[in-house]
Amino acid sequence: MTYKAVLCGCGAMAKGWLKALAETPSLKEAVTIVGLVDLDRATAEVRAAEFGLADAVIGTDLVAVLSETKADLLFDIVIPAARRSVVAAGLAHGCHVLSEKPMAASLEEARELRALAEQSGRLHAVVQNRRFISGVRRIRRLIEEGTLGELTGLHCDFFLGPHFGGFREQMDNVLLLDMAIHTFDAARFMSGKDPQAVYCHESNPAGSWYRHGASANAIFEFSDGVVFTYRGSWCAEGAPTSWESAWRITGTKGSLVWDGADRFEANVVAGEDGFFRPIEPAAVPEVASEADTHGHASVIESFISAIRAGTKPETDGSDNIKSLAMVFGAIDSARDRKRVTIAA
Repeated sequence: MTYKAVLCGCGAMAKGWLKALAETPSLKEAVTIVGLVDLDRATAEVRAAEFGLADAVIGTDLVAVLSETKADLLFDIVIPAARRSVVAAGLAHGCHVLSEKPMAASLEEARELRALAEQSGRLHAVVQNRRFISGVRRIRRLIEEGTLGELTGLHCDFFLGPHFGGFREQMDNVLLLDMAIHTFDAARFMSGKDPQAVYCHESNPAGSWYRHGASANAIFEFSDGVVFTYRGSWCAEGAPTSWESAWRITGTKGSLVWDGADRFEANVVAGEDGFFRPIEPAAVPEVASEADTHGHASVIESFISAIRAGTKPETDGSDNIKSLAMVFGAIDSARDRKRVTIAA
Protein backbone atom coordinates (compact mmCIF):
# COMPACT_ATOMS: atom_id res chain seq x y z
CA MET A 1 0.00 0.00 0.00
CA THR A 2 1.16 3.51 -0.82
CA TYR A 3 0.24 6.20 1.69
CA LYS A 4 -0.65 9.74 0.66
CA ALA A 5 1.10 12.31 2.85
CA VAL A 6 0.83 16.04 3.44
CA LEU A 7 3.89 17.81 4.79
CA CYS A 8 3.17 20.89 6.91
CA GLY A 9 6.03 23.31 7.57
CA CYS A 10 8.39 23.65 4.61
CA GLY A 11 11.35 25.46 6.17
CA ALA A 12 14.90 24.17 6.42
CA MET A 13 13.96 21.26 8.71
CA ALA A 14 11.72 19.84 5.99
CA LYS A 15 14.74 19.10 3.80
CA GLY A 16 15.87 16.21 6.02
CA TRP A 17 12.44 14.62 5.87
CA LEU A 18 12.03 15.03 2.12
CA LYS A 19 15.56 13.79 1.45
CA ALA A 20 14.89 10.63 3.49
CA LEU A 21 11.60 10.06 1.66
CA ALA A 22 13.21 10.56 -1.75
CA GLU A 23 16.39 8.56 -1.21
CA THR A 24 15.20 5.56 0.83
CA PRO A 25 13.81 2.91 -1.55
CA SER A 26 11.27 1.47 0.90
CA LEU A 27 9.93 4.95 1.72
CA LYS A 28 9.87 6.02 -1.91
CA GLU A 29 7.57 3.07 -2.58
CA ALA A 30 5.45 3.52 0.54
CA VAL A 31 4.83 7.29 0.66
CA THR A 32 3.70 9.83 -1.92
CA ILE A 33 3.78 13.50 -0.96
CA VAL A 34 0.45 14.85 -2.19
CA GLY A 35 0.47 18.21 -0.40
CA LEU A 36 2.82 20.87 0.95
CA VAL A 37 1.63 23.48 3.45
CA ASP A 38 3.40 26.57 4.76
CA LEU A 39 2.27 29.97 5.99
CA ASP A 40 4.57 31.34 3.29
CA ARG A 41 3.36 29.78 0.04
CA ALA A 42 6.61 30.65 -1.68
CA THR A 43 8.54 28.50 0.79
CA ALA A 44 6.34 25.51 -0.05
CA GLU A 45 6.82 26.17 -3.75
CA VAL A 46 10.59 26.19 -3.33
CA ARG A 47 10.49 22.76 -1.61
CA ALA A 48 8.21 21.39 -4.32
CA ALA A 49 10.66 22.48 -7.00
CA GLU A 50 13.69 21.28 -5.04
CA PHE A 51 12.31 17.74 -4.59
CA GLY A 52 10.40 17.33 -7.85
CA LEU A 53 6.93 17.47 -6.31
CA ALA A 54 5.19 19.20 -9.21
CA ASP A 55 1.94 17.28 -8.63
CA ALA A 56 1.62 18.16 -4.94
CA VAL A 57 -1.15 20.48 -3.82
CA ILE A 58 0.42 23.62 -2.36
CA GLY A 59 -1.35 25.85 0.11
CA THR A 60 -1.26 27.93 3.27
CA ASP A 61 -4.39 26.36 4.85
CA LEU A 62 -3.68 22.91 6.29
CA VAL A 63 -7.33 21.90 6.68
CA ALA A 64 -8.07 22.80 3.06
CA VAL A 65 -5.10 20.81 1.75
CA LEU A 66 -5.96 17.78 3.90
CA SER A 67 -9.54 17.89 2.63
CA GLU A 68 -8.49 18.21 -1.00
CA THR A 69 -5.85 15.50 -0.95
CA LYS A 70 -7.61 12.96 1.32
CA ALA A 71 -4.21 12.28 2.88
CA ASP A 72 -3.46 9.22 5.02
CA LEU A 73 -0.45 10.77 6.77
CA LEU A 74 0.53 14.18 8.08
CA PHE A 75 4.19 15.08 8.50
CA ASP A 76 4.29 17.94 11.01
CA ILE A 77 7.42 20.11 10.86
CA VAL A 78 6.06 23.37 12.28
CA ILE A 79 7.44 25.40 15.17
CA PRO A 80 6.50 24.05 18.63
CA ALA A 81 3.94 26.79 19.32
CA ALA A 82 1.88 25.62 16.33
CA ARG A 83 2.16 21.89 17.01
CA ARG A 84 -1.05 21.30 18.92
CA SER A 85 -3.34 22.81 16.29
CA VAL A 86 -1.52 21.10 13.42
CA VAL A 87 -1.56 17.64 15.02
CA ALA A 88 -5.19 18.04 16.08
CA ALA A 89 -6.16 18.94 12.51
CA GLY A 90 -4.37 15.90 11.13
CA LEU A 91 -5.96 13.51 13.62
CA ALA A 92 -9.40 15.04 12.99
CA HIS A 93 -8.97 14.29 9.27
CA GLY A 94 -8.12 10.65 9.98
CA CYS A 95 -4.38 10.98 9.44
CA HIS A 96 -1.63 9.22 11.30
CA VAL A 97 0.72 12.04 12.36
CA LEU A 98 4.50 12.09 12.64
CA SER A 99 5.78 15.27 14.29
CA GLU A 100 9.10 17.01 14.59
CA LYS A 101 10.23 17.24 18.20
CA PRO A 102 9.32 18.45 20.74
CA MET A 103 6.03 16.60 20.93
CA ALA A 104 4.24 19.73 22.15
CA ALA A 105 4.90 23.20 23.51
CA SER A 106 3.80 22.13 27.01
CA LEU A 107 3.19 18.94 28.93
CA GLU A 108 -0.51 19.81 29.12
CA GLU A 109 -0.71 20.06 25.33
CA ALA A 110 1.17 16.77 24.99
CA ARG A 111 -1.40 15.07 27.21
CA GLU A 112 -4.20 16.57 25.11
CA LEU A 113 -2.60 15.21 21.94
CA ARG A 114 -2.24 11.77 23.51
CA ALA A 115 -5.97 11.82 24.27
CA LEU A 116 -6.85 12.99 20.75
CA ALA A 117 -4.74 10.23 19.21
CA GLU A 118 -6.42 7.59 21.37
CA GLN A 119 -9.88 8.93 20.54
CA SER A 120 -9.17 9.02 16.81
CA GLY A 121 -7.61 5.56 16.68
CA ARG A 122 -4.62 7.05 14.86
CA LEU A 123 -0.93 7.21 15.70
CA HIS A 124 0.88 10.33 16.79
CA ALA A 125 4.62 9.72 16.90
CA VAL A 126 7.68 11.97 17.17
CA VAL A 127 10.87 12.17 15.12
CA GLN A 128 13.57 11.41 17.67
CA ASN A 129 16.02 10.82 14.84
CA ARG A 130 19.11 10.83 17.04
CA ARG A 131 17.85 7.72 18.80
CA PHE A 132 18.26 5.98 15.44
CA ILE A 133 22.04 6.09 15.17
CA SER A 134 24.60 3.34 15.53
CA GLY A 135 26.26 4.57 18.73
CA VAL A 136 23.06 4.85 20.74
CA ARG A 137 21.88 1.42 19.55
CA ARG A 138 25.22 -0.21 20.37
CA ILE A 139 25.31 1.22 23.87
CA ARG A 140 21.76 0.02 24.55
CA ARG A 141 22.86 -3.52 23.57
CA LEU A 142 25.94 -3.26 25.80
CA ILE A 143 23.80 -2.28 28.78
CA GLU A 144 21.13 -4.91 28.04
CA GLU A 145 23.76 -7.65 27.78
CA GLY A 146 25.06 -6.76 31.25
CA THR A 147 28.67 -6.19 30.17
CA LEU A 148 29.01 -3.29 32.63
CA GLY A 149 27.11 -5.12 35.34
CA GLU A 150 24.19 -3.33 36.95
CA LEU A 151 23.83 0.16 35.47
CA THR A 152 24.50 2.96 37.97
CA GLY A 153 24.94 6.18 35.99
CA LEU A 154 24.89 7.97 32.66
CA HIS A 155 26.78 11.26 32.35
CA CYS A 156 27.04 13.49 29.30
CA ASP A 157 28.51 16.77 28.10
CA PHE A 158 26.99 18.77 25.25
CA PHE A 159 28.94 21.88 24.25
CA LEU A 160 28.43 23.54 20.87
CA GLY A 161 28.15 27.07 19.51
CA PRO A 162 25.75 27.06 16.54
CA HIS A 163 24.55 30.39 15.16
CA PHE A 164 21.12 29.46 13.80
CA GLY A 165 19.53 32.86 13.51
CA GLY A 166 15.74 32.81 13.33
CA PHE A 167 13.24 31.68 15.95
CA ARG A 168 15.63 29.66 18.13
CA GLU A 169 17.57 32.74 19.15
CA GLN A 170 14.36 34.26 20.50
CA MET A 171 13.02 31.19 22.34
CA ASP A 172 12.62 30.75 26.07
CA ASN A 173 14.61 27.80 27.48
CA VAL A 174 16.18 27.29 24.06
CA LEU A 175 18.66 24.54 24.95
CA LEU A 176 16.31 22.52 27.12
CA LEU A 177 13.25 22.85 24.90
CA ASP A 178 14.75 22.67 21.43
CA MET A 179 17.82 20.44 21.76
CA ALA A 180 18.23 18.70 25.10
CA ILE A 181 15.27 16.42 24.45
CA HIS A 182 17.46 14.49 21.99
CA THR A 183 19.99 13.78 24.73
CA PHE A 184 17.35 13.12 27.38
CA ASP A 185 15.57 10.69 25.06
CA ALA A 186 18.86 8.92 24.28
CA ALA A 187 19.56 8.50 28.01
CA ARG A 188 16.10 7.01 28.54
CA PHE A 189 16.49 4.68 25.57
CA MET A 190 20.03 3.50 26.32
CA SER A 191 19.34 2.90 30.00
CA GLY A 192 15.85 1.43 29.68
CA LYS A 193 14.92 3.42 32.80
CA ASP A 194 12.16 5.90 33.54
CA PRO A 195 12.75 9.46 34.79
CA GLN A 196 11.50 10.16 38.31
CA ALA A 197 12.88 13.54 39.43
CA VAL A 198 15.27 16.33 38.42
CA TYR A 199 17.24 19.26 39.77
CA CYS A 200 18.35 21.75 37.12
CA HIS A 201 20.21 25.05 36.94
CA GLU A 202 19.68 27.07 33.74
CA SER A 203 21.52 30.20 32.63
CA ASN A 204 22.26 32.42 29.66
CA PRO A 205 26.03 32.97 29.81
CA ALA A 206 27.83 36.20 28.99
CA GLY A 207 28.33 36.48 25.25
CA SER A 208 25.30 34.32 24.44
CA TRP A 209 23.58 35.22 21.17
CA TYR A 210 20.39 33.57 22.39
CA ARG A 211 17.77 35.51 24.29
CA HIS A 212 17.22 32.95 27.05
CA GLY A 213 18.47 29.67 28.48
CA ALA A 214 21.43 28.71 26.28
CA SER A 215 23.06 26.67 29.08
CA ALA A 216 21.80 24.08 31.56
CA ASN A 217 23.12 21.62 34.13
CA ALA A 218 20.77 18.91 35.35
CA ILE A 219 20.77 15.87 37.65
CA PHE A 220 18.04 13.32 36.89
CA GLU A 221 16.96 10.48 39.15
CA PHE A 222 15.98 7.44 37.06
CA SER A 223 14.28 4.26 38.19
CA ASP A 224 16.33 1.56 39.96
CA GLY A 225 18.65 4.15 41.51
CA VAL A 226 20.30 5.15 38.22
CA VAL A 227 21.52 8.77 37.97
CA PHE A 228 21.73 10.73 34.71
CA THR A 229 23.68 14.00 34.67
CA TYR A 230 23.63 16.54 31.86
CA ARG A 231 25.96 19.49 31.28
CA GLY A 232 25.13 21.51 28.21
CA SER A 233 25.58 24.79 26.38
CA TRP A 234 24.60 26.09 22.96
CA CYS A 235 26.92 29.07 23.19
CA ALA A 236 30.21 27.30 23.94
CA GLU A 237 32.74 27.82 21.17
CA GLY A 238 36.29 26.52 20.90
CA ALA A 239 36.07 22.88 22.05
CA PRO A 240 32.92 21.37 20.58
CA THR A 241 31.49 17.99 21.44
CA SER A 242 29.56 16.07 18.83
CA TRP A 243 25.83 16.73 18.40
CA GLU A 244 25.28 13.43 20.23
CA SER A 245 27.21 14.65 23.32
CA ALA A 246 30.21 13.01 24.98
CA TRP A 247 29.19 10.21 27.33
CA ARG A 248 30.47 8.24 30.34
CA ILE A 249 28.33 5.29 31.41
CA THR A 250 29.05 3.43 34.64
CA GLY A 251 28.03 0.06 36.03
CA THR A 252 28.96 -2.24 38.87
CA LYS A 253 31.51 -4.07 36.68
CA GLY A 254 32.99 -1.28 34.57
CA SER A 255 32.56 1.84 32.46
CA LEU A 256 32.17 3.00 28.89
CA VAL A 257 33.11 6.32 27.32
CA TRP A 258 31.76 7.42 23.95
CA ASP A 259 32.67 10.60 22.10
CA GLY A 260 29.28 10.72 20.36
CA ALA A 261 30.92 9.78 17.07
CA ASP A 262 33.07 6.71 16.35
CA ARG A 263 35.28 6.31 19.44
CA PHE A 264 34.23 3.85 22.13
CA GLU A 265 36.25 2.67 25.10
CA ALA A 266 34.76 0.08 27.44
CA ASN A 267 36.64 -1.52 30.33
CA VAL A 268 35.54 -3.97 33.01
CA VAL A 269 37.11 -5.09 36.26
CA ALA A 270 39.37 -8.12 35.76
CA GLY A 271 40.56 -8.93 39.29
CA GLU A 272 39.83 -8.60 42.99
CA ASP A 273 43.14 -7.26 44.33
CA GLY A 274 44.92 -3.93 44.39
CA PHE A 275 44.18 -0.33 45.40
CA PHE A 276 42.76 0.17 41.91
CA ARG A 277 41.45 -3.13 40.61
CA PRO A 278 42.89 -4.31 37.28
CA ILE A 279 40.71 -3.78 34.23
CA GLU A 280 40.49 -5.23 30.75
CA PRO A 281 38.85 -4.02 27.53
CA ALA A 282 35.31 -5.07 26.73
CA ALA A 283 33.86 -5.26 23.25
CA VAL A 284 31.01 -2.92 22.33
CA PRO A 285 28.50 -5.02 20.37
CA GLU A 286 27.40 -4.09 16.90
CA VAL A 287 23.84 -2.95 16.28
CA ALA A 288 21.13 -5.60 16.24
CA SER A 289 19.67 -4.14 13.04
CA GLU A 290 21.53 -1.87 10.64
CA ALA A 291 18.14 -0.63 9.42
CA ASP A 292 17.73 1.20 12.75
CA THR A 293 20.73 3.48 12.20
CA HIS A 294 19.62 5.87 9.46
CA GLY A 295 18.18 8.77 11.44
CA HIS A 296 15.15 10.32 9.77
CA ALA A 297 14.71 7.43 7.36
CA SER A 298 14.66 4.86 10.18
CA VAL A 299 12.12 6.86 12.20
CA ILE A 300 9.78 7.18 9.22
CA GLU A 301 10.22 3.51 8.31
CA SER A 302 9.37 2.54 11.90
CA PHE A 303 6.28 4.76 11.72
CA ILE A 304 5.08 3.19 8.44
CA SER A 305 5.77 -0.34 9.71
CA ALA A 306 3.72 0.31 12.85
CA ILE A 307 0.77 1.58 10.80
CA ARG A 308 0.85 -1.54 8.65
CA ALA A 309 1.16 -3.85 11.65
CA GLY A 310 -1.42 -2.08 13.79
CA THR A 311 1.15 -1.52 16.54
CA LYS A 312 2.80 1.52 18.11
CA PRO A 313 6.20 2.72 16.87
CA GLU A 314 9.13 3.14 19.20
CA THR A 315 8.70 6.93 19.31
CA ASP A 316 4.93 6.94 19.75
CA GLY A 317 3.63 9.81 21.84
CA SER A 318 2.80 7.41 24.67
CA ASP A 319 6.54 6.84 25.07
CA ASN A 320 7.93 10.18 23.89
CA ILE A 321 5.90 12.12 26.44
CA LYS A 322 8.30 10.74 29.08
CA SER A 323 11.22 12.50 27.37
CA LEU A 324 9.15 15.69 27.10
CA ALA A 325 8.34 15.41 30.81
CA MET A 326 12.09 15.44 31.49
CA VAL A 327 12.39 18.70 29.57
CA PHE A 328 9.57 20.46 31.37
CA GLY A 329 10.63 19.01 34.71
CA ALA A 330 14.07 20.55 34.15
CA ILE A 331 12.53 23.89 33.12
CA ASP A 332 10.30 23.93 36.21
CA SER A 333 13.22 23.02 38.46
CA ALA A 334 15.42 25.78 37.02
CA ARG A 335 12.64 28.34 37.42
CA ASP A 336 11.72 27.34 40.98
CA ARG A 337 15.26 26.39 42.04
CA LYS A 338 14.19 23.10 43.58
CA ARG A 339 14.00 19.36 42.93
CA VAL A 340 10.96 18.49 40.79
CA THR A 341 9.18 15.15 40.55
CA ILE A 342 8.64 14.05 36.94
CA ALA A 343 5.23 12.77 35.93
CA ALA A 344 4.26 12.21 32.29
